[in-house]
Amino acid sequence: MTKHVTKKHEIQNTPDLSTSSEGIVKGIQRHYGRTLGVYHPTASNHYKYKALAYTIRDFLMKDWHSSRKTEHENTGKRAYYLSLEFLMGRALGNAVLNLGFDERTKEALHELGLDVEELMDEEHDAGLGNGGLGRLAACFIDSCATLRLPVTGYGIRYEYGMFRQRIENGHQQEEPDHWLSDGNVWELERPEYKQRIHFGGRVEKYHDEKGVTRRRWVGTNDVLAVPYDVPIPGFKNHHVNTLRLWSATATNEFDLGEFNAGSYPESVAAKNDAEKISMVLYPNDASENGKELRLRQQYFLASASIKDVLRQWVRKYGTDFSQFAEKNVFQLNDTHPTVSVAELMRILMDDYDMVWDDAWAITTKTLTYTNHTLLPEALERWPVHLFGRLLPRLLEIIYKINEKFLLVVAKKWPGDMDKLRQMSIIEEGDMQQVRMAYLAIVGSFSVNGVAQLHSDLLVEGLFADFYALWPDKFNNKTNGVTQRRWMAQCNKPMSALISETIGDSWVTQLEDLRGLAPYIDDAAFRKKWAACKTLNKQRLAKVVEQECGVIFPTNAMFDIQVKRIHEYKRQLLNILHVIHLYDRIKRGDTKNWTPRCVLIGGKAAPGYYMAKLIIKLTNSVADIVNNDPDVGDKLKLVFFPNYRVSAMEIICPAADLSEQISTAGKEASGTGNMKFMMNGALTIGTLDGANIEIREEVGEENFFLFGLDAAQVEAARGNYDPNAIIAADKNFTRVMDLLENGHFNHDERDLFRDIIGAIRGSDDPWLVAADFTSFVEAQELAAKAYQDEEKWQRMSILNTAYSGKFSTDRTMQDYNREIWKLEPIDIK
Repeated sequence: MTKHVTKKHEIQNTPDLSTSSEGIVKGIQRHYGRTLGVYHPTASNHYKYKALAYTIRDFLMKDWHSSRKTEHENTGKRAYYLSLEFLMGRALGNAVLNLGFDERTKEALHELGLDVEELMDEEHDAGLGNGGLGRLAACFIDSCATLRLPVTGYGIRYEYGMFRQRIENGHQQEEPDHWLSDGNVWELERPEYKQRIHFGGRVEKYHDEKGVTRRRWVGTNDVLAVPYDVPIPGFKNHHVNTLRLWSATATNEFDLGEFNAGSYPESVAAKNDAEKISMVLYPNDASENGKELRLRQQYFLASASIKDVLRQWVRKYGTDFSQFAEKNVFQLNDTHPTVSVAELMRILMDDYDMVWDDAWAITTKTLTYTNHTLLPEALERWPVHLFGRLLPRLLEIIYKINEKFLLVVAKKWPGDMDKLRQMSIIEEGDMQQVRMAYLAIVGSFSVNGVAQLHSDLLVEGLFADFYALWPDKFNNKTNGVTQRRWMAQCNKPMSALISETIGDSWVTQLEDLRGLAPYIDDAAFRKKWAACKTLNKQRLAKVVEQECGVIFPTNAMFDIQVKRIHEYKRQLLNILHVIHLYDRIKRGDTKNWTPRCVLIGGKAAPGYYMAKLIIKLTNSVADIVNNDPDVGDKLKLVFFPNYRVSAMEIICPAADLSEQISTAGKEASGTGNMKFMMNGALTIGTLDGANIEIREEVGEENFFLFGLDAAQVEAARGNYDPNAIIAADKNFTRVMDLLENGHFNHDERDLFRDIIGAIRGSDDPWLVAADFTSFVEAQELAAKAYQDEEKWQRMSILNTAYSGKFSTDRTMQDYNREIWKLEPIDIK
């Protein structure tokens, strides 16, 4: 018999909280004592951080609930952003800013005798990404929330992230980045929405109740995907979107029979095997086991996310999918989640009994694909034997997609067998491979690059055949970054000066920064601008001394290159220039010298030998340069360890010169270049990625250009003699002599032999030698410009003033206007 209880209140109603500084004080006190159970005021800052974070999260909760309720009631279109990476950084500062609680939070902490920066430093960077791809995804979902667009992010909740980088004897050492060791205040587990994900097994035929022959996936080894939700607040608009992260666990975590039989490891084997999927971002795939784990991760993300979207659809609309494509759109962030094409087909056909043509019509009207690379080797390809063993039903579907697609190709180019081989989703050869980028193009209604040059090169080269077949599918969406984190949050001095001068509308309308341009003629403003940069340089110099043991004089030019370590990004070219400057100092060629502090940072993939050797070379050169009394404060070099979002928030505002020096035609876009530009750094760079558009916006006179362009790079293939280039340039010859004579590695002869061989190799795809002379000349122009303080400040102000195009608010508006077609949500 059910007991009747009189209900006086709705359990879901959230009591109002006081948003005053006094309300924040009370919230901190409440969570400190009651949530965390701490009663000693001298407890570590860790508990004080958590009490503050819980308090700020409380203010987000009501808006989050209202946003989800409104979205659920709304019958309009929704978008889902699938990405293997979301490099979120720290959440507390972003939440405080977007709530508009900056000043009242400082006041509350002051009342409690606490320092806001000290508490924010207690937060771990969320280990959910590696480089530009993940940071871009984080900026995208921030802008979607600010624009009130109904967009849900889907990713993986990695337990250990990428890795924590430690430098030992100049070499990169990888350590686990257990960013969840202290828990995560900002996530909410949602076990009621878990999904079952299939692997292995076999496919069998059967006849349904209507006698129709169908296929089903049986005998699978399943894991569970458990969602953890993270709030993504918009800027002062009460709109909070959701980032849903999947964690892998076993369907049966503990085998009591095995345990009682004394087989203790076997009793938790299923749990351990399942949890590997969400353990580490980008496991080393040099081995077959590594490849399998990466494919498992990609399918895990795609399957869990699509099932979750379909669960919500069925709950609201039942199994009528006739309007599904009109109300849903999936954005696949790079090639990692493109197995979604086959998975959506599988679910619609196998779970909802849809016929092929209907399922294909829905799939190709809901999926869209963003490409982020021009490097063919970086596009996902999976051995057919591995794919078939792990995902047999999906491989069947991919074969059928390919069969039907090749009929379209044959109709367009009758009798052209080469064209069929070139465009086939299944690559033939000694080992058959599934070309995932091709699957994405065939299964999507939109394919975009992320900078105009990148998009042009895609349709002219990598995807030229597909462009000839479907020109209307291809488009460009130039990347951006969110100015709220990358200016308003991380560069308080400059942001305050800008708002004081032209108002604060730029925080949501970055184009309004153009109002700064007339102030280049205002001497008082230029002086304030320079003072802001000095404050930021002092802050970075303090961190560099703590992390690297090197003192950066703040009157020097801060010359910065921070990004993933890769040969195409050419950290090596930067080091060669440092060696050139060192050589000049040693020869006494220091007339009209510009002091320079060079900072390089970034992580190398654990299995990437050359990238790790470049890190070692950087540190070896730094050891010599920083300890030579002849050099002194004329030149400093550091490799900044464990580069991450929170480090970039200190580095970016302090930069004078931004190094964007990739081989032309290799960088899809870049986003670091945009962050530096917004913060008043000048760019030295090639005509690559978004550099081209940055130069167009700010003007060629405010950009230090060097090197071959993309067409010249291609023309150099097979016609490249680096040794002749070196011999013709005395500066370059001296640099190579120092390298080859072991000046930077006395105790380890031949340590850098492979780097020297790469520079001198006629098959060097990155053309380091080809651009050296031009790079040195551009660096000399930058050094000369820096000596003219008035000129430099003018150029710096204009870089910030003309950075408006590079906000992700504009990027997301472009995606929405031309691809997604969503209506902004009005929160009730």
